[in-house]
Parts: sequence; structure tokens; C-alpha cells
Amino acid sequence: MAEIELTYKGVEIVAITGDITKQKVDAIVNPANSWMLMGGGAAGAIKRTGGQEIEDEAVKHAPVPVGKAVATGAGRLKAKYVIHTPTMERLAMRIGVENVRLAVRAALECASKLGLRSVAFPGMGTGVGGLALEEAAEAMIDETKKHVERGTHLRKIVFVGFRDDLTQAFLRVINKAFVTA
Repeated sequence: MAEIELTYKGVEIVAITGDITKQKVDAIVNPANSWMLMGGGAAGAIKRTGGQEIEDEAVKHAPVPVGKAVATGAGRLKAKYVIHTPTMERLAMRIGVENVRLAVRAALECASKLGLRSVAFPGMGTGVGGLALEEAAEAMIDETKKHVERGTHLRKIVFVGFRDDLTQAFLRVINKAFVTA
């Protein structure tokens, strides 16, 4: 169930509380590390639900720098792809907000190159990355808005909060960026 659903320049923008691995979209985004090792947080959930083959395929691309993204198959997930976009070089690093901007931009560009119609993002940098929820949400939504304004194949972008406080941060920023803009 959507907490917010609006359309901006032909693209549906959605924020929900839920499980990133259960999203019925073309691709889900993994906020990775450069070595593509899927330990905890969203990456761990993706690997547990989708299967070890996702990590095995991703590791073949390592190292992937922050600001780049690679797509792999999605194993047992409902999605067709997992887009792995590093927010950090090593496992469990604290990061700055610019890493989130670069990662979101790279993931959206990867989705466009693949001609995808829908993508789902978890909170990027909000776990071990240590960013405040609002700060991360602002960077994610700002990059999304810029991407949509440049033109995109995407028709649906979903922001999935694993907890309600993250979803609320997404809602506040989406309202500020798209509704009251």
C-alpha cells in the first residue's frame, strides 16, 4: 500500500513502508560496497531472499567505484534485475551524502540504459553509512527529480522504507520537492 503516490512528468513517484525484496518492479537497488560483498542491511536481505547467485554474479564486476553501477540477475526475487551501486568502498563504512547522490545517479542511469520501466530504492546510506534519514532522503529525491527532468524510460520509481521513520522522511522530502515546488 502506497503512503504517497504522485506523477511527475509521466513518472509515478511512490514512497511505502515495506520489504525491498518483495517489490514487483523491473529492478531493485542494492546500496553496495565497491567489492560487491552482500553482508547486512538491504544487501543482506536481497541475498537471503534472492539467493547467493546474486552476490556471486556481482562480485565478478568488483571493484566497482562509488558513482558507478552494475546490474545482475535477481535470483528468486520478483524483480528481473538487481542494480548494485556502491555507496561505500569497503564494508560498513561511514559515508558522506555525496556518495548517496553519486550512487542514486548511477543506479538511475543503469536502469535507463537497460530500458527499465520501474525501479525500487531502499534508504541509501541510512544504515551502516550513518546518514540521517532526512539527509539521505533529500539527496535521493533530488537526484531522482533531476533524472526525471532530463528524460527517462522509467515510469515508476519506488522508495521503500524498511521502517516507518524512513518512509516519513521520504514523504516529507517528496512533498517538498514535487508537491509544493
